[in-house]
Amino acid sequence: MKRLLIVLVIVGSLGALFVFGLTRRNLRDISSPRLEKTMLDFEGNTFQRYQGQYGETLRYSDYADSGIPIVVNFWASWCVPCWNETARLEAAWRKYRGKISMIGVNFQDETPDALNFIDRFQLTFPSVKDPRGSIGIDWGVFGLPETFFIRADGTLNYKHTGEITTDILEEQIRALLE
Repeated sequence: MKRLLIVLVIVGSLGALFVFGLTRRNLRDISSPRLEKTMLDFEGNTFQRYQGQYGETLRYSDYADSGIPIVVNFWASWCVPCWNETARLEAAWRKYRGKISMIGVNFQDETPDALNFIDRFQLTFPSVKDPRGSIGIDWGVFGLPETFFIRADGTLNYKHTGEITTDILEEQIRALLE
């Protein structure tokens, strides 16, 4: 009887701790270890619709060396919050084009599904393929979508995990342009 009571107390305590961890943690509060540091270079194949304007391969360093801020968004066609935020990202790109660069990274997705997503939302900022997730892993992607706001000097100013709102998107882009 005493053993059973001890086991129940231990299991109950662990269960309570588990539930507390799930309910008390806001994923948006998870900061990036790269905050205030220079972001890692990556290279990815662009989708065919972008190749005429951006080439077959896009290198992050080409944008980082341009001297203007960069917004990098990790997305996938199977990610519902990605669907919800995409029009906001495209609108921001159209509004701030020339003042910022924007790069999409299609994370662990099938090319036909990603192309349907791009066509559906008429995305004009370039996206690269990351079918194995290696770019996302190098950048510390925790879950989709994630948006990185990088200063003109190449250092990470802010990382947003989860669906981004128009207010946060505008606030972070304005912070990059100050």
